[in-house]
Amino acid sequence: MSPKNKKYLDDFLSYLRNERRYSDNTVLAYRTDIEHYISFLDKEEFGDLDEVSHKVAEFYLGELRDTYTPKSIQRKISSLKTMYNYFLENKEMDMNPFIAVTLPKLEKRLPKFIYEDEIKEFFDSIDVTSERGKRDKLIFLLLYGSGLRVSELTDLKLRDVNLPDRVISVHGKGSKDRLVPMNKETQKEFETYLTIARPVLLSKNDNLDNDHVFLNFKGSTLTPRGVRDILERLIRESSSTLRVSPHTFRHSFATHLLNNGMDVRMVQELLGHSNLSTTQIYTKISKESLMKEYEKAFPKGEKND
Repeated sequence: MSPKNKKYLDDFLSYLRNERRYSDNTVLAYRTDIEHYISFLDKEEFGDLDEVSHKVAEFYLGELRDTYTPKSIQRKISSLKTMYNYFLENKEMDMNPFIAVTLPKLEKRLPKFIYEDEIKEFFDSIDVTSERGKRDKLIFLLLYGSGLRVSELTDLKLRDVNLPDRVISVHGKGSKDRLVPMNKETQKEFETYLTIARPVLLSKNDNLDNDHVFLNFKGSTLTPRGVRDILERLIRESSSTLRVSPHTFRHSFATHLLNNGMDVRMVQELLGHSNLSTTQIYTKISKESLMKEYEKAFPKGEKND
């Protein structure tokens, strides 16, 4: 690395660390991306960072395509764009060679969901005779029946729950709050959990002032990792072949609402999506689900001419 490029790199990383207040891991990711790019420039003898043309940027992009996924390429190019924009604003460089490069499109993966009969089978398999079982059922009733994110569920406080009105105040991404309804079954299970199961779990810890709704077997606040462990245990105990994550229940919530005719904008509101386009991903799943059910049910008898 030339002394000039090293100075550019050090200056930019110092800016990220001291002015943008980025974490050490984020700064390291930028460093890795930029050092990879500088190594490419050195190997191909394209000169220093301030000498790169748009053609060289396209050449680098072509080399990345041979090795990296579209997602990784987008991240690396984003790092370089940010760096060049910083030096442009400070009038240390004259252009951003990556400003007009054509990035590879990310492959859109449709979220997985669970069919309604599989959901019923999953809930029927949960043993609710123990305090832990009562908690477990309520967890997945909320993830599926109210469409909560796992982090939103584990962040729930007692004051966020309004059982008489069957609504929950959810503190979502970007400090955006929303009211989410619960069905009557969830309301009933919530009452059972709060009056019977939660006090037993809470008694297993010295911190009796814990106001989080969901507690682990030690009486501490349940974590998203803990929810994943609970799901894996429930699937294992039921000998189910489901291959799902806790977030799959939220995807299923959206898909089933759309399948049953709810307006996409109402689903957007329930999920807490800022952009309608995010919610519209589920309309495609809904159509595919409909086609699958149609093909399964449609009679395949021979035609009579």
